[in-house]
Amino acid sequence: MKPVVDWWTSPVPVARIAVFRTIVYLFLLYDIFVLVNDVVPHGHAAELYRPLFVGRVLPLPEPSPVLVQTLQVVLVVAALVAATGRLPRLAGWVVAVCYFEWLVIGMSFGKVDHDHLALLVAVWVLPTVGRARHDDRTPTEAGGWALRCVQVATIATYVGSGFAKWVRNGSPFAWANSAVFTWAIIRRGTDLIVWVLDFPWILRISQWMLVLAEFVSPVVLFLRGRALLLAVGFFLSFHLVTYLSLGIHFLPTVICWLAFFPLERLGFAANRLLSERIGSLTHTRWAAWRIPKSG
Repeated sequence: MKPVVDWWTSPVPVARIAVFRTIVYLFLLYDIFVLVNDVVPHGHAAELYRPLFVGRVLPLPEPSPVLVQTLQVVLVVAALVAATGRLPRLAGWVVAVCYFEWLVIGMSFGKVDHDHLALLVAVWVLPTVGRARHDDRTPTEAGGWALRCVQVATIATYVGSGFAKWVRNGSPFAWANSAVFTWAIIRRGTDLIVWVLDFPWILRISQWMLVLAEFVSPVVLFLRGRALLLAVGFFLSFHLVTYLSLGIHFLPTVICWLAFFPLERLGFAANRLLSERIGSLTHTRWAAWRIPKSG
């Protein structure tokens, strides 16, 4: 039992949490204004609202113009406050509750984006860590648990996608042997990828590689060092190629892949650069003050 607990609570520097928290909360603003930006219009079409299972189980309010506009304002203010590190628990919990309702409304009109799973988990676990500074090297088990939850949710996105292919097609082999990539390229392929239509065997191999990668993705959780970097690089490269070829992105999931990286180095580098800049300005002003006036 202890090895399991140690794996879930493996300590990480406090600064890693601080940097990851800032990135997540700032990205949240982009998400609600660009990616899931139809929640406010949905407030004017409540008659089309068909809540997800969680929306039917929990007593969540139906969308209305006042509700969705209030949600948007509260999310912006709370996310900005949380990104600065101020009131990390209060602002973080407000973001978690409001963002949860935002996604339930946004995805209760016929389309569910599974790429938001890890991001939703992130906003729920980050407030549990509390205060975190970008220059704090102190190891924290609470922060390790929070990042581990995000890592598991990130991998669960791929495993869930693999099982969805299995359920909808009767077996994962049926999807891998289908013409789904051909259909996708015909429908929305860019000039970068349309040439592959002349080589269907490449598409078939690509489908098999994707299914296998989704089912073996949990291995990433146990990799370290260069092996981990190569595995993460594989999945990020897949998303880059998908975006360039089909215009399909998984930005929320890509952001959560950062939970696998030593982000504290960014915080240390930024603090060092800022300290050097301030020191240089202070020295310059002190030197100018000591220069005797002419005449």
